[in-house]
Amino acid sequence: MRFFEYEAREIVKRAGIPVTDFGFTTDAGEARAIAERIGGPVVIKSQVLTGGRMKAGGVQFADTPEEAEAHARDVLALEINGHAPRGVLVDPKAEVAQEYYAGVVWDGIRKQPVMIFSPVGGIDIEQVAEEQPDKVGRRHFSNILPLSEFAAKEVVASTGVTGSALNKLVPIVTKLARLFVAHDMTLAEINPLGRLADGSFVALDAHMDMENEARGRHRALLEDLGVGDEETRQAREATPFELAGEEVDAMDHRGVAGNVTEFDGNLGLVIGAGGGSLTLFDAVRSSGGDPANYCEIGGNPSVRKAAGLAKLVLQKPGVDKIAVMMSIVSNTRVDIVARGVIKACLELGFDPAEKIAIFRIPGAWEDEGYKILDRYGVEYADRSVSLHEAARRAVEKIGAAA
Repeated sequence: MRFFEYEAREIVKRAGIPVTDFGFTTDAGEARAIAERIGGPVVIKSQVLTGGRMKAGGVQFADTPEEAEAHARDVLALEINGHAPRGVLVDPKAEVAQEYYAGVVWDGIRKQPVMIFSPVGGIDIEQVAEEQPDKVGRRHFSNILPLSEFAAKEVVASTGVTGSALNKLVPIVTKLARLFVAHDMTLAEINPLGRLADGSFVALDAHMDMENEARGRHRALLEDLGVGDEETRQAREATPFELAGEEVDAMDHRGVAGNVTEFDGNLGLVIGAGGGSLTLFDAVRSSGGDPANYCEIGGNPSVRKAAGLAKLVLQKPGVDKIAVMMSIVSNTRVDIVARGVIKACLELGFDPAEKIAIFRIPGAWEDEGYKILDRYGVEYADRSVSLHEAARRAVEKIGAAA
């Protein structure tokens, strides 16, 4: 889940990292009061979970409280990339001598977090890495063992930072890395981290993403920030189709039928096996297919849950057929998934042999599952058929039908 900037700033502040005297509000009049409290020029920043705020007019500068109120009123009414703002952040306009970048991100290949630092901040770190690779320091570290400041010092010093700046930056980067681990983040970023005219450092912006599965462990923090349990906090609002997918998963405690994401294609997917779902999705696309959705099913769901997911996908406008696949042998009972998808077809008035393009789930009770599929004339593939071949066959059937 993603945090708004004002929430990420609060998380950074609680970790002991210096921040500006910012304020958040949903009211233009209160924005004026915050500006009066700050005293001096301020920045009014739209709070949306999307980029491009500056270009869209979502960041405005005000020299007086009256200007702050006027700009806040405009920004609060401004939709950016289809996102209505949660509110506005009122921030002092800092006199910055230099902008730095500090971040921590999860490396899925190494299965470890990696801290990243650059003395070139205020722009995308990817651009800095491409144009000035010697100005980007990196280091992986354990998310189990205690983190020392020495690791952060090596990263910062590797970019050429020395002296007083090095001594002041090391504790900030260390606290950011510890924050990342403590709060189960996938991203913790301060950009820019500003050095002010007096030599002090302050976080001028922050971005945070937390593992969705970790929300229960950090309920107290989320409650303090006012994050509701019903908020998905993705890069965009969930569609009715995706919300219906959450309802399917919640209908029964057995198994998983979740992570439903909507696309515009004509081949519906009922796919599983953890990371294998991504492999199957990519296999469909690499075969020239146009997926209607992404999802994950597994962990021995009930027939009702499997049928619920299949029904949801089958009823999606534009779906011609569905492909039911898992990439590896699992403990999910093949007969249960087979009963579920066939039940969905029959209750919607579809011929399973016509609507199910391919069924490929190697796993427990597969002989029983194949007997059920045989009865209804559904093509199935055993473990001798690769997932890429199964995806190709499904895409071919869609083409033939078209």
